[in-house]
Amino acid sequence: MQPKTLEIVRSGNAKKGDVLGAARIAAIMAAKRTHELIPLCHPLALNEIEIDLATDAKLPGVIVKARVKVSGKTGVEMEALTAVSVACLTIYDMVKAVERQMRIEGIRLIEKSGGKSGHFRAEVR
Repeated sequence: MQPKTLEIVRSGNAKKGDVLGAARIAAIMAAKRTHELIPLCHPLALNEIEIDLATDAKLPGVIVKARVKVSGKTGVEMEALTAVSVACLTIYDMVKAVERQMRIEGIRLIEKSGGKSGHFRAEVR
């Protein structure tokens, strides 16, 4: 996004309201409803959802991270990836009137443990 758009996000003064607050709520809601959005994902009783939204003037843009935990023997990577995706879409929606050229990019799994496939950690680029 452009620096002026990022400043609107940071200030909390977008016409639609608090962009980062709305993105955080949307991310949590999306994680809880992943099974309704992704075919063959089953509903999970999530124990913890952490959403981190950090503005970055160097990009300029917002870095979104999600951490999801569950007690069962299943992975929750789809819930985390869904949360990040929906947070990014919410940010776009809330400031698209100011800038339509924003890009959503780099959504990926960083680390997971549990489930049938066990532990995974992405290579750092």
